[in-house]
Amino acid sequence: MTDTSPLDYWLALKLGESDTEINLETSADVQHATGLLIKQASNSIEIHSRELDAALYDRSEFIETINRLCSTSKLFNLRILCQNPKTAVNRGHRLIELSRKHSNIEIRHVHNDYQNYNEAFLIADCTGLIHRPFADRYEGTVNFNDPVSARHRYDYFTEVWQRSEPHPDLRRLHI
Repeated sequence: MTDTSPLDYWLALKLGESDTEINLETSADVQHATGLLIKQASNSIEIHSRELDAALYDRSEFIETINRLCSTSKLFNLRILCQNPKTAVNRGHRLIELSRKHSNIEIRHVHNDYQNYNEAFLIADCTGLIHRPFADRYEGTVNFNDPVSARHRYDYFTEVWQRSEPHPDLRRLHI
């Protein structure tokens, strides 16, 4: 998708209904798709990222939407697997700060056995999926209703999640 995509087309995409795979080519495409998916999520979001990509996950729109979801629903969960959380911590990533305020946001440092995995993805409500085959690039796809592919990524995410632990720098501050 490029900036010439009709806005009406994007706005018509519905999580759990629109079964169309759309190519993403730029960071703006991925930002837009991410924003639309998370605004429609109601139960869960899972993110697998190398360094918690600030261009996607440290934007005001993203942070505000996640804050609203976490504040309005205690049943909503955001789980994040990050391969190199130190970079995000050192840059003062706002999502890390938000995770310290909301118990329904958890970030884990990817276990060493999975550090060579070089894909990035976001799963919304186990049905919507943004997939980037190369974590350091923005080219990829989004589908708002692909439960089979979303389940495949979710199963991998769960496997890694169970073996991973919070990074010491990501822990909540108890005062």
